Amino acid sequence: MHHDPASPVFLCSKRRASLMFTCDVPAQNFAETLPTEMSERIFGELDTESLCSAALTCRLWHDIIEESEQVWRNQCSLVSAVCQREVDSDRRDGLSWKVTLVKNYTRSRLKRDWLRGRFSHVRSAEELRGRKMTPLDAETWGEILQAELDR
Repeated sequence: MHHDPASPVFLCSKRRASLMFTCDVPAQNFAETLPTEMSERIFGELDTESLCSAALTCRLWHDIIEESEQVWRNQCSLVSAVCQREVDSDRRDGLSWKVTLVKNYTRSRLKRDWLRGRFSHVRSAEELRGRKMTPLDAETWGEILQAELDR
C-alpha cells in the first residue's frame, strides 16, 4: 500500500487486528462547517468538565461555547435539580446561565452530598478539613437537617 505523507493516517484496532488506511479528505473542524446552532447542540451534550476542556481546544470552539446561552442553560439544568431555588433567584437577578452555573456548581455538589448522607458521621469541623465547602442558606440547612432526621 502506498501512503502519501501529506494525508492523515488512522490506526484502528478490531479483534487484535490493526488496519491502516489513508484518507483523502483532511480532517476538518466540524464547527467550521456546521451552522453555529448545530455546534451549540453538539456542545450542549457534553458534561461540564468536558465542556470546559472543549472550550480550550481552539478559538472557534471557545467562542461558540462562551457565547451560547443554550449550552450553559443545559448545564444549569443539572445544578438546578439540587439547587432550584438558588438558580431561580440568580436568573431573576439577571445573571447569565454561565454565571449562574459557575456560582452554583460547587454549592449543588456539596448540597447533594449532604442530602445523601455523605457527612452523616462527621463529628466535628476538623473532619471536614481539606474539603471544599461553600455557604449554604438557612432553607438548605433545614433540608439537610430534615434528611438527617429521616435517616
